[in-house]
Amino acid sequence: MRVAGGIMTTHAPGDLGPHCLVVDDEPHLRRVLLRVMQADGFTCDEAANGALALEALARRPATLVLTDLHMPEMDGIGLLREVRAKHPDTAVVMITAVADVATAVSCLGAGAMDYLTKPFHIEEVRARVRQALDKRRLVLENRDYQERLEERVAIQSRRLEELFLASIQSLADALEVKDPYTHGHSVRVSQYSSVIARSLNLEAEDVRQVELGGRVHDIGKIGVRESVLNKAGPLTDDEYQHIMTHPVVGWRILSPLLSEMPKALNIVHSHHERFDGRGLPDKLAGTDIPIEARIAAVADTFDAMTSARPYRPGVPLAATIRELRRCAGAQFDPVVVEAFLDAIESGAIDTGGLADAHTPPGASGG
Repeated sequence: MRVAGGIMTTHAPGDLGPHCLVVDDEPHLRRVLLRVMQADGFTCDEAANGALALEALARRPATLVLTDLHMPEMDGIGLLREVRAKHPDTAVVMITAVADVATAVSCLGAGAMDYLTKPFHIEEVRARVRQALDKRRLVLENRDYQERLEERVAIQSRRLEELFLASIQSLADALEVKDPYTHGHSVRVSQYSSVIARSLNLEAEDVRQVELGGRVHDIGKIGVRESVLNKAGPLTDDEYQHIMTHPVVGWRILSPLLSEMPKALNIVHSHHERFDGRGLPDKLAGTDIPIEARIAAVADTFDAMTSARPYRPGVPLAATIRELRRCAGAQFDPVVVEAFLDAIESGAIDTGGLADAHTPPGASGG
């Protein structure tokens, strides 16, 4: 037996098996319980009150705590509350006089696994301890099952999401087959948009939705006639009106699929709105346009200008930047424009492949 700071520790041979802490202000009772628990394969600590018991638990967590109800400094109820808060995997058995049975029963509601009444028989102690440890085992097994179940559900959810996003990707790929001049456009808009979103300190989930929204922002062009989509020249007014139905068409296609990703849907629906209120489809203005759509509008226009079209080559980088600055506050949110241009300057957006572009027209999104 070792004594340290009022806390005594008794070790069974080999220091193997579960660990028990006996807490009682009566030394004789502690010794009786220690002998019983050690004989049953426990290593044991003992403490004279709740405060000393907490010190012992801080040094060495216990499988089981046997504690008296009435003790100086900190009683059994106070100890029970602290053990439940700090050592939730520890089983607690309360020890009480016959007159305090009602109190002991109330302790069960506070988290005690069982209780003993004084005077007790040795076999009764063993039975109560077995019962408490069985309850503890069931609690731990149930928790482990729930954690493993939650992990399996999370894995399955991720797999379903991957399959779902693959389906969305297939839609986007189908559009690029129909309109070869947009090949890579949606991927680049997605990349540019996510960089802007991070620069503006959007939440991680919002960035994820911005990235997806950029990838599928033009999906509504599936409903546009190929003769209009691939026309090698300027569009007539009727053709322009026809092609500009794609945000609403895309929103209708994706709404049932992206109901839990509203920000991605906002990009599909509103990436052709203008900051001055002259855009489509709803003529929203300023901050009434969702921030994710304002981000995608800048990314979309930048890529549309710098990419070759059937009727023109790509626009040089310097000219595109001048056009974005000129249109800030009118077509685009100036804060978003500055964030995008800062990202270009810092190298967060790779513009190396744009150096040979030439012949700038006016700004227009894809």
